[in-house]
Amino acid sequence: MRIAIVNDMPNVVEALKYVLASVPDYEVIWTARDGTEAVVKCAADIPDLILMDLLMPVMDGVEITRQIMSNSPCAILLITATVNEHTSKVFEAMGYGALDAINAPILNHSGQIEGGARILEKIATIGRLIGKTSKPSQQTRKRGSSLSKSTPPLVVIGSSTGGPQALAVILSKLPANFSAAVVIVQHVDEQFTPGLAQWLNSQSSLPVKLAIAGSHIKVGQVLIAATNDHLILQPNLSLGYTKEPRDYPYRPSVDVFFKSVAQRWTRKGVAVLLTGMGRDGAQGLLSLRSVGWHTIAQDQATCVVYGMPKAAAQLKAAVEILPIEAIASTIIERLAISC
Repeated sequence: MRIAIVNDMPNVVEALKYVLASVPDYEVIWTARDGTEAVVKCAADIPDLILMDLLMPVMDGVEITRQIMSNSPCAILLITATVNEHTSKVFEAMGYGALDAINAPILNHSGQIEGGARILEKIATIGRLIGKTSKPSQQTRKRGSSLSKSTPPLVVIGSSTGGPQALAVILSKLPANFSAAVVIVQHVDEQFTPGLAQWLNSQSSLPVKLAIAGSHIKVGQVLIAATNDHLILQPNLSLGYTKEPRDYPYRPSVDVFFKSVAQRWTRKGVAVLLTGMGRDGAQGLLSLRSVGWHTIAQDQATCVVYGMPKAAAQLKAAVEILPIEAIASTIIERLAISC
């Protein structure tokens, strides 16, 4: 998709470029710092989509939208830090043809960009509306293949009731030179996650840390979901958090995380669903199996509560059903085969 950016804030322009660079098919063809420049550039080279600031010098996003849609019509997504404070202008711009509005990405205190995943979701939706979801080009397929090779082997684990002890059994059996990354979602309130990470760190030869928004997955490191929001893998393959779905009873949700991995991680890995009450993780495990992952569910005899693994077994989401003592060695064997 050919994309233009109209924004007078250099830091926002750079953040948007960074977010867009995570999708090989997205190309920034030009940028403009004010309304007059935007109208002229659009007339000379019409993009598929314009990411338009709402408050601009010379003329605001409403007038720019009006002129562009009259003279050089194309899809427009309003991106501004002031969506909620200027709803009347947002709706006025939509009246002239802007498709939607979303908050601009921001650089947080840790130097990570927040809001990029939601922007990419909006752009993907617009792409479907304007017919820009064709099959990837040969060049794109090559890039995807290269990306797959550059992503590390990954192990994802979901657990609930009885999970901390089961996690300790697995992590204690993984060697210090373990050649994969590990990400864990355990049902536990966020006030207890620092203590859980510290305790598991004492049981493991691998460093165990909390997954901070923007964290990148690395070989030889264990990351644990750290908040009551849902951990997700973002389009740029960093970790993030989302409140949606708000009505989901399990927080953080194994299903939400597993499904995001199935959608975005370009390399096949190993997924494990451990002891726990309910059904969380079963559908996510099935999603991972459907895209070629090796999936494991803990067996009934070694579960404290045989709920989540049982649901996975009923869905035929697990390639193997194993006692807790056998899971670590199977992970190591499967990774050796796939690598």
